Amino acid sequence: MYEELKKAKLPVHVAIIMDGNGRWASARKRPRLAGHNAGMKAMTEIVRAASDMGIKYLTVYAFSTENWKRSVEEVGGIFDLLVKYVAKELQELKDNNVRVRVLGDYSVIPEAARKSLELTLAETEANTGMQFNIALNYGSRAEIVRAVNALIREREESGFRAQITEEMISKHLYTGRENGNIPDPDLIIRTSGEERISNFLLWQCAYSEFAFTDTLWPDFTPEMLKDIILEYGKRDRRFGGRK
Repeated sequence: MYEELKKAKLPVHVAIIMDGNGRWASARKRPRLAGHNAGMKAMTEIVRAASDMGIKYLTVYAFSTENWKRSVEEVGGIFDLLVKYVAKELQELKDNNVRVRVLGDYSVIPEAARKSLELTLAETEANTGMQFNIALNYGSRAEIVRAVNALIREREESGFRAQITEEMISKHLYTGRENGNIPDPDLIIRTSGEERISNFLLWQCAYSEFAFTDTLWPDFTPEMLKDIILEYGKRDRRFGGRK
């Protein structure tokens, strides 16, 4: 199915801002939760496809720290869908050797969703295939503040007085040592026509390539992902250097 990718330069880490669920539902005169349900189905297909393509890390922006501003009904519905996703897809994730990790403070999410996540984390802990990172109750500015405060506490406890480095901050981010030192994203994709980063992986995206598509997230397909990856493979990444 993905023969074209065998000779392509694959990104190691793909991150996706899954945008457009609400507009997808509005265009069809359906409730917003219908859009989130369709978006969850699209995410299922993309996780499966990314694993099949040979992507080593896939990160999706599932719920931001700002999303709590939405209605109680919508927020509750999103977490209910998360519980359903885990119940339905856990066995396939295990069968496909996918390891699931969470970026963000998921301790504050509803209990049923938290327990489902904890089960998934435990059941996939030993898997060695693609690492699927779910950014949940995640905000990048809060992540950076959390990392700096952790470093301050360490310095106070140990008496360590060396200068703080980029490497030290990176290790204390959600993408750092607690989740296996996830490499920075090579490619960040945003759907729905918006072209902004929305407080997502601000530290980690310093040299990421970006791809924007007008397609609303529920309509985003594995074929579209493949095409974006093929286009990414043609880019010349110099990381600030010169040829």
